[in-house]
Amino acid sequence: MTPVEALEQVVHYLDRAHDTGFKAKAFVRALDVARSVPGDELVARASAGTLTELDGIGDSSARVIREAIAGERSYLDTLDSKTRVPVTDAGARYREALRGDLHLHSRWSDGGATIEAMARTAIALGHEYMVLTDHSPRLTVAHGLSAERLAQQLVDVAALNERLAPFRILSGIEVDILEDGTLDHDDDVLAGLDVVVASVHSKLRMAHDEMTERMVRAVRSPHVDILGHCTGRMIGKRDPSTFDVDAVFTACAESRTAVEINCRPERLDPPRPMLQRAVELGCWFSIDSDAHSTGQLEWQPKGCDRAAEVGVPIDRIINSLPLDGLRRWVAGE
Repeated sequence: MTPVEALEQVVHYLDRAHDTGFKAKAFVRALDVARSVPGDELVARASAGTLTELDGIGDSSARVIREAIAGERSYLDTLDSKTRVPVTDAGARYREALRGDLHLHSRWSDGGATIEAMARTAIALGHEYMVLTDHSPRLTVAHGLSAERLAQQLVDVAALNERLAPFRILSGIEVDILEDGTLDHDDDVLAGLDVVVASVHSKLRMAHDEMTERMVRAVRSPHVDILGHCTGRMIGKRDPSTFDVDAVFTACAESRTAVEINCRPERLDPPRPMLQRAVELGCWFSIDSDAHSTGQLEWQPKGCDRAAEVGVPIDRIINSLPLDGLRRWVAGE
């Protein structure tokens, strides 16, 4: 393992732990520095004890570099053990059933890793496929994709699929549900994608009845496959949106629009009672990381535990299907 690869692994573990503090930022800075310094210079500095003279390399990152050069990984192994995402025995059954992740982001919008890095991590986790769902243009703060940029992204995805076969990157987008329930891309754009996740990101405090109408219209769209993080809540920071749960989930069941079990620790959306109601109404589900970095791809156990707690049928989780089965499900077969 090279020093750069070792630092990348540290950043992965810290992302997995959802560490956004000084330590994580320091390692990201150290990684940038290590990438800019020739490998032989890092070796020479490690031998001379001058790594910390490089602006951005501190004691901890210097240790990681020295260990990588020496073929050791004490720091990495300790951090790995401290940041692993736990899963219950019941949740492990669900995690073992998952074949892919249907909601994740890359640097094309507001993610922190390349498409290839996300894909190679997904492969390492045992996935057979992933759906790339960068944001749509309305979400300007997330550098959402216009139709033109989305078309450019698909060219990159096609090239990666050739290199990474048999793993498959499916084309997709997280499209904004606009205030009137229409979607933030034209029908012809959405029709050309493999999987479409639709989510509310604006006017989250909309009145109950208006929000219900907005969401029902969106999930009934023939182009929408998954309803993303349905309440929009941020635990401890933002209350969930209010809407008629039965009306929205009945529309999902009738339209074969899966209800996402979002695994981000600040979302864990929908809340358990709402998730239980979706089960009772016969909905389909998708357990998704909503990852914005490689480490966050390891968050699926958080949703698997919640699915186990409320008894989500595994055979109604669409990312437990093999690739061909997922394609047929999306096609309504």
